[in-house]
Amino acid sequence: MIGSKRWCGVAVFLVLLMAGTHVGIGAESLFRHFVKAKGDCLVDGDQPLRFVSFNIPNLLLIEDDMEFVRTNPWRLPVEYEIEDALRAVVQAGGTVARTYTISVAREDDDPGTPKHVLAPGRFNEEAFRAMDLVLAVANRVGVRLLVPLVDNWKWMGGRPQYAAFRGKSPDDFWTDPQLREDFKKTIAFVLNRVNTVTGVRYRDDKAILAWELGNELQQCPREWAEEMASYIKQLDPNHLVAGGVQTHELHDWELESRVIDLVSTHHYEGDPMRMAANIRAAAERARGKKPYYIGEFGFVSAGGIRYVLDRVVRTPNIAGALIWSLRFHNRDGGFYWHSEPAGNRLYRAYHWPGFESGDAYAERAVLGFLRSAAFAIRGLAPPPVEKPDPPHLLPIPDVGHISWRGSVGAYAYVVERAESPQGPWQVVGRWVDDAAVSYASLFSDESAQIGRKYFYRVRALNEAGISAPSNIEGPVTVAELSFVDEFADLQRVFQMGGQVSLGALGARAFKEDLHRLEMSEGAWVRYWVPGEIREVEIRAFGQTDSLSLELAVSADGQEYGPVPVVQRGFRMNGRDYPYRVPVLVSGRIDRPGCHFLQLKAAGALQLGRVEIRYE
Repeated sequence: MIGSKRWCGVAVFLVLLMAGTHVGIGAESLFRHFVKAKGDCLVDGDQPLRFVSFNIPNLLLIEDDMEFVRTNPWRLPVEYEIEDALRAVVQAGGTVARTYTISVAREDDDPGTPKHVLAPGRFNEEAFRAMDLVLAVANRVGVRLLVPLVDNWKWMGGRPQYAAFRGKSPDDFWTDPQLREDFKKTIAFVLNRVNTVTGVRYRDDKAILAWELGNELQQCPREWAEEMASYIKQLDPNHLVAGGVQTHELHDWELESRVIDLVSTHHYEGDPMRMAANIRAAAERARGKKPYYIGEFGFVSAGGIRYVLDRVVRTPNIAGALIWSLRFHNRDGGFYWHSEPAGNRLYRAYHWPGFESGDAYAERAVLGFLRSAAFAIRGLAPPPVEKPDPPHLLPIPDVGHISWRGSVGAYAYVVERAESPQGPWQVVGRWVDDAAVSYASLFSDESAQIGRKYFYRVRALNEAGISAPSNIEGPVTVAELSFVDEFADLQRVFQMGGQVSLGALGARAFKEDLHRLEMSEGAWVRYWVPGEIREVEIRAFGQTDSLSLELAVSADGQEYGPVPVVQRGFRMNGRDYPYRVPVLVSGRIDRPGCHFLQLKAAGALQLGRVEIRYE
């Protein structure tokens, strides 16, 4: 048994080496077998399959496009984002990831929301083309996927929406013949779909580990589950079917059923001892009967995560564990962000490989424990980290707004500038962290000189070294400079008065703005910049589309004159989250010689970002 584990580890290591080589979309899969159940174990060919990895809720559909002026947070992932997510899994030692569900249109969706199921038997080709990409990349990098077919909850659309299509109640989903047939139409469409990238039917795709009947189908009747599992097996004899009840304990009928191949539980007990006890009890019930995995767990301390993972690795009949959750790099720069409403206003989705912005919930420590466990459960020691690939520098509108597509596994970046694309290159940004801000430009070059033209490039770095340079962008003509305050601290503020404090909790209500300045009525802050102020742009949050925020400028810091402003609100649909109204406040300064800016709150509000453009 020990010898087979060692051989399994060598085989997986070779797969990981192969996965590090980028090949074209649609290339041959790294997988040779469908995953099967053998007793209470999962096997890949004749080798055991065990895993520690991530849930990736945005992998099929992004719910977190929280750029300040966008009012619809939903969009489909692109290849760069998909590859970033799945390569992060590989770097973290994972061989499996869990997606979220096949999404279903809601009657209160914003126009253009790209859900997968639009109506009974009617499907969104664009959304499924994104899923085609997910499966193509999963095959290419060597990550198998657990795919839940329907959600019990309304968030991305699920059981309640299938019922609503027919004017029925959510609980009718289990018993109504028409609703059962509607869901079977989705199952048949998904399993029979031919991937437009690889040409492989989903039912024949080895990157799919198993179809989960759904996500957290807590009241799911046995009769419904067995009917749907039998239907899946009729259409797709290749893949395992996982039960979708997913409470913190297993049910006898899940273990007894002949058409459900593997079982899972979800764990958010808050107490790691209680969590580990429930997991141990579930593993004991499944022992000798069926493969068992932990489909979701989290929202406990770093020490609690480590304790649970240690128990998982040491329990042979636990096939795997998937932490909640991972968010990947954003095509527009930085990461996607997601604060967890059920996480005591503390926990956010993790960003690989861990950053200072996650210190409140020990992100770096947790991801380190996760990586160690992911290799240990496969009988391997973690290999040395490799230096990152070059990032991709995005087009630069001006020197105050420089962003790039980040590199998997990079801790930070170096920004370089030259007056010729041939160099010489000067470092103008050291240790720039692309997880330090959310949904904003990553770097402002305040050392640029007005009237000059510059070229820029970026390098990624981690403990293994620094990457080759990115592509070069430029020339960029410097017409003005930008002073930016993201409120990570108060060190950029020149003066302040009244009740002013930093806030970071409850970020979901503030479009995931990580750091904010809370101002009570009458509070004020002042800034000084070395050049003449020409324009001001402020991201703020309030209860309405108009804020009581007064702007004034001064040449000497003593006498201030008012600045006329334009306010534009970008109200979000608050059906799921209690969003504050994002308001963009902007003003042009025509008075010459002004170096000081004052912001005064005539009512309670929060500031998310201040940008002062000056010459």
